[in-house]
Amino acid sequence: MSLLELIDRADERSLAASGLACLDRCLPLLAPDGGEVLRPVWAAVARGDGGAWGEAVAKARIELDGAGTEEGEAAGLVREMLGAAPAEWADGPLRTWASGCSVTALALHGRYDAAEVTDESIARCRAGDGAGAGPLLAGELRRQETVLESVAHGPTGLRRARELSTEGGRVLRAVVSRRARTA
Repeated sequence: MSLLELIDRADERSLAASGLACLDRCLPLLAPDGGEVLRPVWAAVARGDGGAWGEAVAKARIELDGAGTEEGEAAGLVREMLGAAPAEWADGPLRTWASGCSVTALALHGRYDAAEVTDESIARCRAGDGAGAGPLLAGELRRQETVLESVAHGPTGLRRARELSTEGGRVLRAVVSRRARTA
């Protein structure tokens, strides 16, 4: 099943987890040490608590407001992902946010990939054709699909989603660090 199909079939909890996981994996581009900031948002997803979700998202925005003082384009895109997180726990806003986070996360990973990544290649990957995707883009695509598949099995799948987010954040952090050392 393609990533687009998985997003189309996802429920509210899965959509919130999907968007949050994308944000979490890309967070090192904005705040290298900011991983704990999203913990209350993950807890709200685990409970499926819309009220706690809105409060936790607002608190994360405030805590990350001063992060990324060397604001580059990548950090700005991560900030936009967080800024676009809906305060409302509802299907429509969460679906729009999760889909947008998916595209942004793939584009950000594509920036650091060995292969040239275009908007067209990202659209192909999301539609199920990962041919020609470099290792970083392909890995992010797999993580997004696995998060949606895991969370579809209920709240226990959130642990797997968090593990994938932690792993993906480490991978991205390492690639960015390596690029900075060789530049």
